[in-house]
Amino acid sequence: MDLVLLQNWLDNASFLILFVTMLIYWVGAAFPNLTILGGLGTAGMAIANLCMATLLGARWLEGGYFPLSNLYESLFFLAWGITTVHLIAEYSSHSRLVGVATSPVAMGISAFAALTLPSDMQVSEPLVPALKSNWLMMHVSVMMLSYSALMVGSLIAVAFLVVTKGQPVQLQGSSVGNGGYRTNGYRLHKAGELVTEPQAFAFENNGFSAVQTNGNGKTATAVAQRIDSALSIESGEPLSPQRLNLAETLDNISYRIIGLGFPLLTIGIIAGAVWANEAWGTYWSWDPKETWALITWLVFAAYLHSRITRGWQGRRPAILAATGFVAVWVCYLGVNLLGKGLHSYGWFF
Repeated sequence: MDLVLLQNWLDNASFLILFVTMLIYWVGAAFPNLTILGGLGTAGMAIANLCMATLLGARWLEGGYFPLSNLYESLFFLAWGITTVHLIAEYSSHSRLVGVATSPVAMGISAFAALTLPSDMQVSEPLVPALKSNWLMMHVSVMMLSYSALMVGSLIAVAFLVVTKGQPVQLQGSSVGNGGYRTNGYRLHKAGELVTEPQAFAFENNGFSAVQTNGNGKTATAVAQRIDSALSIESGEPLSPQRLNLAETLDNISYRIIGLGFPLLTIGIIAGAVWANEAWGTYWSWDPKETWALITWLVFAAYLHSRITRGWQGRRPAILAATGFVAVWVCYLGVNLLGKGLHSYGWFF
């Protein structure tokens, strides 16, 4: 089969599969009893991932270089990276909400690449002299993988905000450690955990007062249920234990995925600086792309610092991650299309 015809078929197939997959995830979220839809959504993401991997492989064979030389190729590489990280995150969290958040973004990226970009921007062309370097694969691929991981982690953080309705809940969280619920300096045992010491636990939020165990091996189930009811928005609407468990899972997965993307972003920036010195004689030139890469790095550095050093969890780091999602898009696409610089694609200007 002709490689160009195969690519045209694969990019349209990727868009169609991701569109159907997005609908499956959304219907599955609306009707959670339809358990079969969860498996169909995962299968759709995996098939789309394989289609895009085959597309990129065909581009590699056709052009003879790693397929990251233009916007069309980088968009599909980004969508492939998002679906890959999605499969990892969904396997870890066992939650359909991951697909509800990530599938529209992957679908939108593939639609933009396959249906919106002019045909002359989709054609595989010989590399310009500046890109004929081994650093193309090292720098650009690592940056794109970091974008994929950071986007997925940020989208899961947005899903966390939706699940918790934006309220300041306190969770066990991966950056807290030691297990149990903690709030305002107190540690409250998980539901069902035996409390044998004659001690009082205080929860001073929303009027919850001390509970005495009397040393009789009383379980903390009632305590945990009172906490679940107390952790609510200002209107007084309680969050169910199921929502809190799901929120804790999403918070944990978001933290871990961003923790994967941040080192990749750091390595990609360092590799880019070395390549820039080779090509232009300077490590850093404050090009718009470089400036926004630094801004993106600082946003996610603040996110990880707040979780690891400050012990933040829940709403505040999720808002930081959502801010990082916008920063990644500006860094990746905004400055490329709207700005003028060494990394600009020059489509709009």
